Amino acid sequence: MAGLRYSGIVLLVIATSMAMTEARTIVVGGSENWRFGYNYTDWALKNSPFYINDKLVFKFDAPHNVYLLPNLYSYLKCDFRGAKLLAGAPNGAGEGFEVVLNQWRLYYFTSSNDKDCSDGLMKFFAMPLPRWQ
Repeated sequence: MAGLRYSGIVLLVIATSMAMTEARTIVVGGSENWRFGYNYTDWALKNSPFYINDKLVFKFDAPHNVYLLPNLYSYLKCDFRGAKLLAGAPNGAGEGFEVVLNQWRLYYFTSSNDKDCSDGLMKFFAMPLPRWQ
């Protein structure tokens, strides 16, 4: 009986290790996609943790876009100075636009259209964790 218990623990550890090494592809917002009026901070909390090499897919229609803000101040104030446009309106159609979280750092995402950022809903941040192998 003890041998059977030990085997089960080993299998659980192997399965967990295998799952932790595979990158995920995650559609931002799930079935809601990237749109005004949806709370992406809540979405990010419910879908975290994110891991290095996970792929975030932004699917959206015009007039929305995806910006990467440079720091926490820019994120809090919706200050686009120094921000990088990752995807304009045409890039969100169809399969969407993919961002690979390939570094251990904070990623601050938002849209610059009208009040997308300033209303506080259409923005979120992600801090991908290293994968255990």
